[in-house]
Amino acid sequence: MGRFKAVVFDWAGTVIDFGSFAPMGVFVKAFGRFGVEATIEEARAPMGMAKWDHIKAMMTAPAMAARWQAVHGHAPTDADVDRVYAVFVPMNEEVVADYATLVPGAREAIDALRARGLKIGSTTGYTRSIMARVLPVAAAQGYAPDNLVCADDLIEGRPSPLGMYRCFADLGVYPPSAVIKVDDTEPGIGEGVAAGCVTVGVTLSGNAVGRTPEQLAALGAEEVEALRTKAGALLKAAGADHLIDTVADLPALIDRLEAQG
Repeated sequence: MGRFKAVVFDWAGTVIDFGSFAPMGVFVKAFGRFGVEATIEEARAPMGMAKWDHIKAMMTAPAMAARWQAVHGHAPTDADVDRVYAVFVPMNEEVVADYATLVPGAREAIDALRARGLKIGSTTGYTRSIMARVLPVAAAQGYAPDNLVCADDLIEGRPSPLGMYRCFADLGVYPPSAVIKVDDTEPGIGEGVAAGCVTVGVTLSGNAVGRTPEQLAALGAEEVEALRTKAGALLKAAGADHLIDTVADLPALIDRLEAQG
């Protein structure tokens, strides 16, 4: 056994859903049900949080809070968050499986990690009801992690370390420094930092870039580098120890880290 015992992956934007598209239109539609405009950019800003917390972050941002006040005659409250969340979850359940394609190279990378004896954990900002739609689609593509911690499993979501603590217990791995957390969002990196793990930020497949593989392939090298740099800066600011383009690059990174001792 080398330096590491387990890798804990995020889901959307990391292992599935290249570009993290599944929730975006749903956030816009959910707020639209209440007569309030939301943009894709506003929906992407809190990505990685538990979805109730995500909706609250969107709703209490100054511009949207002003729009909510104009439509509803009062500043948004937690009860309003509850109402939007109750609309959002079933809408997201309906579409999420359509976006559950594995990131290119993800299955091969994870198979390679398992061949080394590493355990494979997972955490997500999705609820368990949403993940019930994702798991069979991922499994059909060859990806079934050893555990799953959902946003509604615990009293606190990301960037709290509680989800990672659950992973340690589920997988039987410790100390935290022997676990790698891989994520494309700032809250997801934050949960790894808070738990004391080695953190790896995923740039090009993630939420901050928000492009499909085909859209990226159509860009010039300088444009892609600019997107990589922007996403990397956000993830580094959140505490990422290392950056990779996609999970396909993870085995090579682990090789380098193991060689360093």
